[in-house]
Amino acid sequence: MADKIKWIKNEMPKTNDPHLPLMNQAAVEKAQAFHKSFPQYTETPLANLKEMANYLGLEKFFVKDESYRFGLNAFKVLGGSYAMANYIAKKVGKDISEITYDVMISPKLKKELGQATFYTATDGNHGRGVAWAANKLGQRAVVLMPKGSTKARFDNIRKEGAEVTIEDVNYDECVRKANALAEQTENGVMVQDTAWDGYEEIPTWIMQGYGTMALEAAKQMKAAGVERPTHVFIQAGVGSLAGAVIGFFANLFPENPPIMTVMEAQAADCLYKSAAAKDGKIRFATGDLNTMMAGLACGEPNTISFDILKNHVAYFASCPDWVSAKGMRMLGAPIKGDPQVTSGESGAVGMGFIATAMQDPEYADMKAALQLDENSKVIMFSTEGDTDPENYKKIMWQ
Repeated sequence: MADKIKWIKNEMPKTNDPHLPLMNQAAVEKAQAFHKSFPQYTETPLANLKEMANYLGLEKFFVKDESYRFGLNAFKVLGGSYAMANYIAKKVGKDISEITYDVMISPKLKKELGQATFYTATDGNHGRGVAWAANKLGQRAVVLMPKGSTKARFDNIRKEGAEVTIEDVNYDECVRKANALAEQTENGVMVQDTAWDGYEEIPTWIMQGYGTMALEAAKQMKAAGVERPTHVFIQAGVGSLAGAVIGFFANLFPENPPIMTVMEAQAADCLYKSAAAKDGKIRFATGDLNTMMAGLACGEPNTISFDILKNHVAYFASCPDWVSAKGMRMLGAPIKGDPQVTSGESGAVGMGFIATAMQDPEYADMKAALQLDENSKVIMFSTEGDTDPENYKKIMWQ
């Protein structure tokens, strides 16, 4: 095996948890009510992989399959659309509960709001979600992509009517560029899923929007007879998704939270680096952040989310690309009797990680630390489908 998975127990000092209430059930239910107002809304499937659980030696194994989300092949639109709705609600002096899909696309609202331009940086899925939502609202979207972005992801964003460019810098530099453009533009709004000091409101709304996925999953598990997962595995780029999912489950089971693990791409493992330093301060991953897990190629963590993760994550793991490739193949070619999950490079890392922990004697200590065994009820989130179809085929077939 090439590079090894690195993992570490979270021993960062706890804080007074000021951001945890942002992801409580009431906040997330508000977001879901908004998403439900979309004609495109349906709950994405929770794949119950019974045969895989059996094969790996787990009691239950669930995969939330976001390849079905709004026909966009990824979960990201949940965040961008909800942030844009909140921004609009604030602008026109309404409560978010009054802003449904019909209100958002109405000529009356457009007149009230005027023309806004939504700016964002993306490696694909988030930008596509923002472009899609702006398109539905009859607003402008400007999307900046980092160098190395694939043509398929670029084309998908352009199809939604956005102005899109591939810049000659990494993701974090794209964020700075997009933000500068938004600040220079009249009615320019930065819709970014990462937070920094002074930019926290929109990322909070984005995280709450992501909560819809976690809320659906919790209800679907209940319907499948599982009151509470023992383990939650979630991947992280800037950590907004991880903070949303972990914040939601920490609120849902305050007395007895699941063992929650965050996985990152080794080339962009800022959270793992932060955990390894043990002092509770944010560390950055720098350079080109070269990984096939494009959605996780982010080197600078979201500040709000980082606080939630510090307080509620049990383990952080830094995963080489092979972990995700292995997960893609296992989900895409399931054991007979299980449903197939088409999971892209940033979606499948949990599968590769869990399978390696359960089966590779080299990682026996990791399995023991995670307390994974025949009584474990595990959930992971496959956050994207084959958003780069060519690369997906290459990994699956070659």
